[in-house]
Amino acid sequence: MSKTLVTGAAGFLGSHMVRRLLAEGRQVVGIDNLSTGKADNLRSVGLGGSFVFIGCDVTDPGIITLPELEGVTNIYHLASPASPKFYQAFPFDTIEVNTTGTKHMLELARRSGAELVYSSTSEAYGDPLVHPQDEKYRGNVNTWGPRACYDEAKRLGEVYCYEYFHRYHVPVKVARIFNTYSAGLRNDDGRVISNFVTQAIAGDDLTVYGDGSQTRSFCYVDDTISGLRLLMDKEAANGQIVNIGNPVEHTILHVAETVIRLSGTSSAIRYMPLPEDDPKVRRPVIAKAEALLGWRPEISLEEGLRRTISAYRERMQGGMRS
Repeated sequence: MSKTLVTGAAGFLGSHMVRRLLAEGRQVVGIDNLSTGKADNLRSVGLGGSFVFIGCDVTDPGIITLPELEGVTNIYHLASPASPKFYQAFPFDTIEVNTTGTKHMLELARRSGAELVYSSTSEAYGDPLVHPQDEKYRGNVNTWGPRACYDEAKRLGEVYCYEYFHRYHVPVKVARIFNTYSAGLRNDDGRVISNFVTQAIAGDDLTVYGDGSQTRSFCYVDDTISGLRLLMDKEAANGQIVNIGNPVEHTILHVAETVIRLSGTSSAIRYMPLPEDDPKVRRPVIAKAEALLGWRPEISLEEGLRRTISAYRERMQGGMRS
């Protein structure tokens, strides 16, 4: 049986990937230092059998010699703080996991002959001057600001992937992931949908930064995971960067109003100053993912929000506040 490594296994994307792989009958090793990931995310998985969890950091140079990683055939490198709240609180850790940690995972892939998917980000495009964004767009990123620790670290992680592919022929694929959501996000995650949903369920006003006219493209986590699975399994994607996101664009104000409507809350909207370097627009061109992978997201924002609100409500009423 092939063995798959998932870094950031206790995080939002990582825990969903672990569950998907186990449901497919695969043997999975999960790694997480639990700095922003939560062990509760893996509670339904259980230990033993087809799943092994290792509490360690991918920036540790000894990680590639761990006996549990012998025979790894696939690596999903998903470890990294992804919320501005967390990567701005831990900027140096964010830089290290996406540079040193990525190099370690690529070296593990080189030594073991494994395929690797690196989770990059739509933040590689920064505050884009081209809209929508395809993979050829080089971005408009501020290298001297509060988001740079994440944006630039992810871009440098892509450089490591490029070099390992061209110098050592490591079969690496880069996914530029656009805003992904579901109930698996921490209540205190700080990203827009988790903020809106937790505020609405609590009966609090929803916090919109700026006037709410800025846009994002939100992809339900099941669709994102499907895209990453297809990317891993596609040999023609080796050495490629592929956008993984929903091409339907929404204003932040529309998302807030939709959450209020679907949750049945009496919450109002409270406007706050826009954070520094917050992108004005964000929408992926996914023609490459459609042609190369046969992938297109299936779950609409409305349906995804219904599922998310229902699950958050159940969790919050059950006393799980984080």
